[in-house]
Amino acid sequence: MAVLKGLAAASLIASVAGAGGALAQAAAPVPQAQTASPDQATLATMTPEQLRAQAQARIANPNRPTGWWAETVSQQPDAWYRTPEGLTMTANILSWQDSTGGWPLMNTTRELNRGDPAQAGPWGSDGALIKATVNEMRFLARAYRATGDARDLAAVRRGLGFILMYQYPTGGWPHSVPPPEGYERYATFNDDMIVDVMTLLGEVANGGDFASLPEADRQAAKGAFDKALDFILKTQIVVDGKRTAWAQQYDEVTLEPRAARRFEPVAISGGESVGVLLLLMSLDHPSPEVRRAVREGADWFDRSRLSGIRFVRENGDGLVRSDPDAPPLWARYYEIGTNRPIFAGRDGIIRYDLAEVEQERRGGYGWYSPAGAQVLTAYAQWRQAHPQQ
Repeated sequence: MAVLKGLAAASLIASVAGAGGALAQAAAPVPQAQTASPDQATLATMTPEQLRAQAQARIANPNRPTGWWAETVSQQPDAWYRTPEGLTMTANILSWQDSTGGWPLMNTTRELNRGDPAQAGPWGSDGALIKATVNEMRFLARAYRATGDARDLAAVRRGLGFILMYQYPTGGWPHSVPPPEGYERYATFNDDMIVDVMTLLGEVANGGDFASLPEADRQAAKGAFDKALDFILKTQIVVDGKRTAWAQQYDEVTLEPRAARRFEPVAISGGESVGVLLLLMSLDHPSPEVRRAVREGADWFDRSRLSGIRFVRENGDGLVRSDPDAPPLWARYYEIGTNRPIFAGRDGIIRYDLAEVEQERRGGYGWYSPAGAQVLTAYAQWRQAHPQQ
């Protein structure tokens, strides 16, 4: 199955790249210069002032990532894609598609790609899967429906080929593509990447805005979705014979939980597991394996809530304060086995009290979240629709 999937991806890319004539030329991306973020060893030696300056530079970039699709575009009618604004945005998005079919982690809607590294920002202009590519494909699928411009459909097909090409045989996708050495090769749930990609694949398989794609493309999307679902079921962490939730990332071959950056240890993730469970609960006709994963995952969230504390950010710091009236929170990381919240700074040392982590990391990372409440609310409804047999 993995070999067939790889061939399907290659076929999609080749069929578009080899179309010839005006289509192949129009769909070709602008040559792109690359930029790079500091590696982890460099980050570990940077001063708090240097780290803050880097963060501020990202914020200052006019093409920094935003929620452009959900916030401003997703509700536009077909007629809007034929307006000057819609056509300009389409051209901008097309110009940022890279030679492998993906789009970079940035706002690709604002301006044409001029090949200037400063446009793309610190993540560079290579195609990416974390908060990238999926919304460009959604946009262009609707643009094609509205205008019939073959360049839009060709770009969507190349985007799908990009996603299929980088899916691991075990079902996940790497943090960065092409997979480098180090943690960025791991299959990752970080920033909801696998959930976002699977949601898009489900939309492609079901038709809808993607109904213009060839049937073979939509079947390939379904196969990739099913393989990723198998990955989810195999990677749910089991402690004392009971399923819990998921780690942030996994070895792409052995499916063992792995650490990423020095402050991202091997752990059960109370953050990334939210999206995984919400995805599982969205499935029609869930299998017995999916039902068990949902029930035991929701039970873990119920047992792992933290009450009586509030996480606040003040003056660049992250502080935990006692508050008996605060809504429940969930830690980003729980120690496998003890289920205790754990924290780490750029030195990689595991700590059980956030106050022991350096200020730059205390205030610069999402250590707590209320999002587990979404799981429990959704589960209450899901359980009524899927009573235990």
